[in-house]
Amino acid sequence: MDPDRFGAMENISLSLPSHLLGELRARAGRRGLSGYITEAVRHRFAMYGLAEIVTTYESEHGALTVEEIAAAQRELFGRDTATDGERDPA
Repeated sequence: MDPDRFGAMENISLSLPSHLLGELRARAGRRGLSGYITEAVRHRFAMYGLAEIVTTYESEHGALTVEEIAAAQRELFGRDTATDGERDPA
């Protein structure tokens, strides 16, 4: 993992169910467990931020329409995910 990319690092202890740890190791690849978990946490925080933006928008303008959601999905993912099946948010 590149320390310049992530800034100051701190070691922690983390407990995970064995079956999740096995899959995590298989998916982490070259970036390693720390890099994979760091990316996952950053992604989760970004999703929290997006949820806050949507909540603020809806409180001011009402609920998003199906059309607005489809347009946002096209913008974010390059396709209409409503017709492409479920997407893992995390």
